[in-house]
Amino acid sequence: MNFADLGLSDELLQAVVEAGYTTPTPIQEQAIPQVHMMRDLIAIAQTGTGKTASFVLPMIDILANGRRRALMPRSLILEPTRELAAQVAENFEKYGKNHDLKMALLIGGVQMGDQVKALTEGVDVLIATPGRLMDLFERGKILLTGCSLLVIDEADRMLDMGFIPDIENICTKLPPSRQTLLFSATMPPPIKKLADRFLTNPKYIEIARPATANVNIVQHKVPVQARKKRDVLRHLLRTDDVSTAIIFCNRKTTVRELNKSLQKHGFASGEIHGDMDQSARLAELQRFKDGSINILVASDVAARGLDVKGVSHVFNFDTPWHPDDYVHRIGRTGRAGATGRAFTFVTTEDAEAIDNVEKLTGGKIPQFLLEEPAEKPQQPAPRQDNPAPAKGRKSDRGEAARSARPEPRGAQEMKQQPDDSWNGPVPEFLHVSALS
Repeated sequence: MNFADLGLSDELLQAVVEAGYTTPTPIQEQAIPQVHMMRDLIAIAQTGTGKTASFVLPMIDILANGRRRALMPRSLILEPTRELAAQVAENFEKYGKNHDLKMALLIGGVQMGDQVKALTEGVDVLIATPGRLMDLFERGKILLTGCSLLVIDEADRMLDMGFIPDIENICTKLPPSRQTLLFSATMPPPIKKLADRFLTNPKYIEIARPATANVNIVQHKVPVQARKKRDVLRHLLRTDDVSTAIIFCNRKTTVRELNKSLQKHGFASGEIHGDMDQSARLAELQRFKDGSINILVASDVAARGLDVKGVSHVFNFDTPWHPDDYVHRIGRTGRAGATGRAFTFVTTEDAEAIDNVEKLTGGKIPQFLLEEPAEKPQQPAPRQDNPAPAKGRKSDRGEAARSARPEPRGAQEMKQQPDDSWNGPVPEFLHVSALS
């Protein structure tokens, strides 16, 4: 099957082809016809399956006919984070370039004046985070009575972030005859309750078993001492054929400290976390997308939905506290049919957390046997004619012994190279004393 078989308009198909796509993913193949038929929809799909296009594409065709009115958006897409909202907006710009549709983005961290101005001119698509939308609604700057299509994206993430009451409030202000599409990676009871209340006879689509990880991702858990985490991370970054990587930490302070450490060791890294303002976060994401940096250290604010092509690796520097976050974190790699690798560092304190992850995903994560990073081997002290210790302070004796040891062959050359120049196992000859 190709996109032409899904009933999309010629103008939309042209934009899809120009974007480099010809074959729909399973979620797109199943969801697009249902949306076209104006059905309510519940779609359970893991990240990286192309779900954004599965609602953006048919929405563009549906909204091609109709008239914009001031302060009354014709459709509404709710996203849990600013980054996801901005990403959906990029999709509309990419696929809707041959249509006369206007879009507005309502997110925190951006001047409200420009957003209100866009609303007053009338929009076909409003993409919003719940908090900013409720703020403008309560100020009387927006009316939802003309909204005929609602998308609730990343519903389980909305639940995690405490947005369900806001979503329920928003739904009560929309026309009861609207079309509603709900997308989620998992289906916990509160989300099912939300769907039962606000969707009418929905079509149910499930692309993967809830909470399963992408089969295109090779997963490993790495037993490690907490104090050795940075050493092990640097070793893997240098030896595992990493092209681009996202490294997840549980705390914002860890994100900042780890990024500084990586930069100090010569890695092209950046960071993104909740304490950064929106412009700084978007700028850092853009640097990652355009290749200015190839490593992004992130808190879970970036874990869901961010679609960056070609992410080869995900590292869980901290085992996630919530098992659902594991699925969403590693879903940043292995996207759109590509393969990826995910490493999760596990300390003794993480035993319960990794057990919960494995219960959720339905299987044991293979343990990665880490090769020790190459280090200059310890050499035995040279034989001496007079083994009697020299007199003097203990520290002086130790220094004298160290200075008397010959360096192994090749040591002078290795000293002149940067620390990351040797990635392989220790050559056998370096284990042999020059005097033996």
